[in-house]
Amino acid sequence: MQEFGGSVYDFHLGWCAAHRELSGNKVTGNRRFDLFLPNFTKLAKYPAPVRLLAFLVTLALFWLPIAIPIYWLGNDPNLVTILTMGLLFGGFLLLTPWWGKQLYQQPRLLQSYGLVRTRQNGIDLFKGLVTGLLMTLSLFTLQGLLGWLKFQTPALALWQLIGEGLASALGIGLAEELVFRGWLLEELQRDYSPRLSLWTSAIIFALLHFTKPLPEMIRMLPAFPALLLLGLTLVWAKWSTRGRLGLSIGLHAGLVWGYYIINVGQLVQYSGQVSPWITGVDGNPLAGGMGLLFMGFLAYYMKN
Repeated sequence: MQEFGGSVYDFHLGWCAAHRELSGNKVTGNRRFDLFLPNFTKLAKYPAPVRLLAFLVTLALFWLPIAIPIYWLGNDPNLVTILTMGLLFGGFLLLTPWWGKQLYQQPRLLQSYGLVRTRQNGIDLFKGLVTGLLMTLSLFTLQGLLGWLKFQTPALALWQLIGEGLASALGIGLAEELVFRGWLLEELQRDYSPRLSLWTSAIIFALLHFTKPLPEMIRMLPAFPALLLLGLTLVWAKWSTRGRLGLSIGLHAGLVWGYYIINVGQLVQYSGQVSPWITGVDGNPLAGGMGLLFMGFLAYYMKN
């Protein structure tokens, strides 16, 4: 804690020194702009929490001036969310290479996270996508065979569900894997052991997906262990492919894709024979015992 506080204090002193230099000397052009930036050589040596916070603050400074007017002027909440989150991820993609060049002299930081355009990474992506999709569909099929739910005619055209679900799932998988198994995990691993980085990133992933009003968090409590296990599984998937993100993105997208088809298409109706704590609270398979069991099988497979 003392190390963290001292680093923040030193970082603040660096900014103050730059301000004094700007006030006491005549500077122009790029030199004037550079004085408002932190000392990236020193920042690279700060603990991971400081570096992570500095990156998020920088990203927010560019994103908020655009996002706030959209929130104010937008009438469709879904469209507002899509636009603002899309802009946020776009800002992340633009900021990351520049950040890597300034801090670590690594202009291709996204590639070091595991986002590489290779045939093997594409194969990994496909394998993960199929595995995630089949696991989700198998979970619901098993519950159907046990009489816990029954399948019904989809509310939308099946081709529409499949196409829209795949596009959404790939976007979510790409964004979240780059952030959690890319940026966050790699920053942690610069300072900490693989084991500590694994558990820290998985806990942060679960907590951020679990952040809700307190009564809702208590009601959805069964989902937290599965979210934590999912965070661990996706890290193991990355490590099992020598640091490539293809398998992690595919697994994440496949799970989302399968649930999108089932949920949005309203393909199942629960019989009520067993508790939602087994089948999943609010129909969310991760919030039930069966989903946790299936996730455990997947985690064991990826770890070994």
